[in-house]
Amino acid sequence: MEFWDIYDKDKKKTGRTMKKNDWHLQDGEYHLTVLGVIMRPDGKYLITRRVMTKAWAPGWWEVSGGAAQAGEESLEAVCREIREETGLDVIGAEGGYQFTYHRENPGEGDNYFVDVYRFIMDFDESDVKIQQEEAMGFQLATREEIKALADQGIFLHYDSICQVFQA
Repeated sequence: MEFWDIYDKDKKKTGRTMKKNDWHLQDGEYHLTVLGVIMRPDGKYLITRRVMTKAWAPGWWEVSGGAAQAGEESLEAVCREIREETGLDVIGAEGGYQFTYHRENPGEGDNYFVDVYRFIMDFDESDVKIQQEEAMGFQLATREEIKALADQGIFLHYDSICQVFQA
């Protein structure tokens, strides 16, 4: 069973945890998620396409990410998520933390902070090993191609993270 730390409105750990996807957070309580944007030196970004069995946004495009586990720091979480989902190791890559945004869903028990990272590293398509349970494929896309997917309404989190795709 996976557990997540519970944070307060100031993004400080409360010392309490919750079970993964057990949406009973009170207003003013949050969990932490991370997103990791990977950019190659040629300006292309690694994006993945969600499997069709996902309950939310099946078939949509996204960047790697997920929830930080209890006791895990943000950077550890994003490095783990990227490694699990793409097979790439971003430890030591250029870049890092960019910004945080948050979502509040009053009365739904699902409030969260999102720490957004951008890493710049050179890799070949053959280096990418997609986690089959999470994604059905990947693409190396320009920021214009990513915006076009967002304009079609099939790129997750774009409005919240679009600035990370700027040079």
